[in-house]
Amino acid sequence: QVQLVESGGGSVQAGGSLRLSCVASRSILSVDAMGWYRQAPGKQREAVTTISSSGITSYAGSVKGRFTISRDNAKNTVYLQMGSLKPEDTAVYYCTAFTSGSGRMYWGQGTQVTVSS
Repeated sequence: QVQLVESGGGSVQAGGSLRLSCVASRSILSVDAMGWYRQAPGKQREAVTTISSSGITSYAGSVKGRFTISRDNAKNTVYLQMGSLKPEDTAVYYCTAFTSGSGRMYWGQGTQVTVSS
């Protein structure tokens, strides 16, 4: 089992930046992939970005070039650096951890990001 705790959300004006953090309750070296999802009001939850245990990253087209995911294995932490924020980035952002051994996806409680125009 993995507990995930996000932080770093808040309100920012369009064009600004925020960095989200996600701390895992145990070593993320054994986690196959960490990632971030988001859910905007009235919309379905969508994948934003993932990073594998080997550091391979993937991004949704809507955030590519603006968001960067990274991981610090020593701190059991994953980061999401968000830049050039747009009002459409407003959503609750969830940290995820996937372990292929259990086939389970673990979710954090979410952190709100609000971008005003």
